[in-house]
Amino acid sequence: MAGKRKKTEQPAGNEPPVKGHIIGAGEIVEQPITETLEINYMPYAMSVILSRAIPEIDGFKPSHRKLLYTMYKMGLLTGGRIKSANIVGRTMQLNPHGDSAIYDTMVRLSKGYEALLHPYVDSKGNFGKAYSRDMAWAASRYTEAKLAPICAELFRDIDKDTVDFVDNYDSTMKEPTLLPVSFPSVLVNANTGIAVGMASSICPFNLKEICDTTIALIKNPDHEVADTLAAPDFPGGGKILYNREEIEKIYQTGRGGIKVRAKYQYDKSNNCIDITEIPPTTTVEAIIDKMIEKVKVGALKEISDVRDETDRNGLKITVDLKRGVDAEKLMVKLFKMTTLEDTFSCNFNVLISGTPKVLGVKELLNEWIAFRTECVKRRTFFDLTKAKNKLHLLKGLEKILLDIDKAIAIIRGTEEESEVVPNLMIGFGIDETQAEYVAEIKLRHLNKEYILKRTADIEDLQKEIADMEDILNSRSRIKKIIIEELQGVADKYSQPRKSEICYTADLEDEPEIEEIPDYPVTFFFTKDGYFKKITPLSLRMSGEHKLKDGDEIFETIEGSNLDELLFFTDKCQVYKAKASDFDDTKASVLGDYVASKLQMDEGENAVFMAVTKDYSGHMLFVFENGKAAKVPLNSYATKTNRKKLLKAYSDKAPLTAMVQLSEDKDIILKSSAGRLLLINTGAVSVKTTKDTIGVAVMNLKRGQRVEEVRDYVEGEFAKEHRYRTKNLPALGAFLSAEDAGEQLKL
Repeated sequence: MAGKRKKTEQPAGNEPPVKGHIIGAGEIVEQPITETLEINYMPYAMSVILSRAIPEIDGFKPSHRKLLYTMYKMGLLTGGRIKSANIVGRTMQLNPHGDSAIYDTMVRLSKGYEALLHPYVDSKGNFGKAYSRDMAWAASRYTEAKLAPICAELFRDIDKDTVDFVDNYDSTMKEPTLLPVSFPSVLVNANTGIAVGMASSICPFNLKEICDTTIALIKNPDHEVADTLAAPDFPGGGKILYNREEIEKIYQTGRGGIKVRAKYQYDKSNNCIDITEIPPTTTVEAIIDKMIEKVKVGALKEISDVRDETDRNGLKITVDLKRGVDAEKLMVKLFKMTTLEDTFSCNFNVLISGTPKVLGVKELLNEWIAFRTECVKRRTFFDLTKAKNKLHLLKGLEKILLDIDKAIAIIRGTEEESEVVPNLMIGFGIDETQAEYVAEIKLRHLNKEYILKRTADIEDLQKEIADMEDILNSRSRIKKIIIEELQGVADKYSQPRKSEICYTADLEDEPEIEEIPDYPVTFFFTKDGYFKKITPLSLRMSGEHKLKDGDEIFETIEGSNLDELLFFTDKCQVYKAKASDFDDTKASVLGDYVASKLQMDEGENAVFMAVTKDYSGHMLFVFENGKAAKVPLNSYATKTNRKKLLKAYSDKAPLTAMVQLSEDKDIILKSSAGRLLLINTGAVSVKTTKDTIGVAVMNLKRGQRVEEVRDYVEGEFAKEHRYRTKNLPALGAFLSAEDAGEQLKL
């Protein structure tokens, strides 16, 4: 419920209200939220869905239709271009929005913007580019435009009652509810929009392929769409990674994704890659920004420079390579890391008779065929009515051919002008319409030759009328007309595919992502969570390690640059990284702070590092309560590139130590009471669950805990069997006097 505001003071008694004062202004009344949604929100939502964001079967949103129809009425289908500002101003008669919104619509339909396969606006001047985020288009006062030739197919026979017309917003003009498009424009040019609670995203297809598919569907309703409609065709080109299953899913359901890759060439002389076509879902700036970001974090070490070299010749991103870099391998890496390979998400949501429906390509084409069939019927009926009216007039004219002198005598003998038509009707037995037509004939035309010429058309008209009536009664003839029109459009306006279809078989031989160099290194991990990776040569030339005050080296492990690193944290999580993700460094630097490098959660710190190449071996977790958990290291291996794993070990008891086991070995557990227990890790049973609480290993009395875990050194005890037991858990033993002395000596 909405709150209440204090009511405004009303004029007392019968005093007239103060000038300008509105009774009830500023007052807030209680209203149920359901009523607010129904009365205030739903009309807005329906308006956005029906009148703004979702295209209709002709392929246009209302804003597109109003703009193009205004240009058509301005005579811009022929002749020269005029200032865009003039067009925008005239469009406001149909579209009650600001000039900026109308001009933006024009820009996106223009040839200069390059967002459509077949632009509807023939533009001149700077109209920006669809592939650029930052390239602004010029103001409407600087640019010029007219309708592109293909628009003749949008308005074909629009003046023959092919579509319905309605009043504009102030009832001063009429505008069409749809355009009688003679080809399925809804699938030829891309169309996207976000409404309330739904959206629409229609990918473009090649005009000839769409026309051929539509013709095939008209001839055979069971035609398999994918046989004639290979894949979408994007205005920016690129390579479509063809997936027959995904394509058929889109064709059947209207939903799915199309993977598109950029096109490039390797310039050997300049050792650079020139990218000339990119996916429709990204921009030049977004790609360059992503590359720069990856270079900064060291993920793209092969690139020395990247820049935008787009000019009047078209899009061009140049990537300079370092010496010895394999361009093919780098591009595979870039496809993975940037939007040079991206997915166009399809959602074929279209308004059909005022109802939003998500349709597959076949359903959508069938809806268009039904729409176009109705247009052809209405056009034929319009021509038929006109021909019948003309025939009716000519029949009347034919009757006066029998006696022209009689017609002249009737007119001359009639004293009042208003009696001319009735007298002709009586004299020749014709109706009022025919008599009006005869009466309006000029004096110079009242001769036998003129009348014979006009009445000679009667036979042709009768044939035309019979033919049109046959069309209206024959579905096959209407289909034939639509097919002929589609074929004509395809022949006149078709163009070669811009997007290349790349089949999966062509990708099988592609090189894998960058080969990581393999060389020996030594890993150092400190108590405070700092990490260093140092090569043997650098290590030999180094002096003492630089460490923070109070810090110390906790682990030193020899490995290789191909190893994987697992950093276990104090929050029972593990973060995975590759050794190659870290730069080679020196002992004289602090190294990488692991918590920051791996973007750990706030307040989380790395406490142990495990190094592996193939995830063989185990992790041993020893807890203060005397339990130990032995977990296979391959439990932390993942098929995906997940960097963070939850519940890496149990949080039920405080952890004393972690031990990485490549093979089983002897370790010593020491309790807070001073007892020592010598065990072999092979005696601890393996658990496959990472966060298992483990098994009891050391018996403890109340208040005691395991405070130390370390490797056993052979010969450390005079009588090691004193501390080793056959069965676990065990209590352990205190140091013997002999061992205590040896310990002190050590």
